[in-house]
Amino acid sequence: MNSIKEHMSTNIATVSSNQTIQEAAMLMHEYNVGSIPVVDNGQLKGIITDRDITTRSTAQGHSNDTPVSQVMSANIVSGNTLMSTEEACELMAANQIRRLPIVENNELIGIVALGDLATNHLSDEAAGQALSNISEPTKTI
Repeated sequence: MNSIKEHMSTNIATVSSNQTIQEAAMLMHEYNVGSIPVVDNGQLKGIITDRDITTRSTAQGHSNDTPVSQVMSANIVSGNTLMSTEEACELMAANQIRRLPIVENNELIGIVALGDLATNHLSDEAAGQALSNISEPTKTI
């Protein structure tokens, strides 16, 4: 059984909930990522994605100085260092997420991306199933 701790990234860009969405977007651009954890005083408070900025701010006519707290996803799913890679994949699939923050005592200590799990061939079946579930649309337009 592979521990998720062996495969998580620990060098993570974060923003605080009172930073602006423009600052968050600039960090996403700088680090070439689509989401950034929101951390206040070491505690994981949420996550902001490029999609959050687009749909909850830009599409609503908000300005670039809108606080991250107004558009972030606060009900986040997280994992812990005791999880196996298979458990992480199952959790990601069940919640249709591509990135799983890893926390200890509500403090962010790492993040694992589904693509990393699939690329590392840790659990091809579990990662494939997770990606399949995430890729399915949740509603039709």
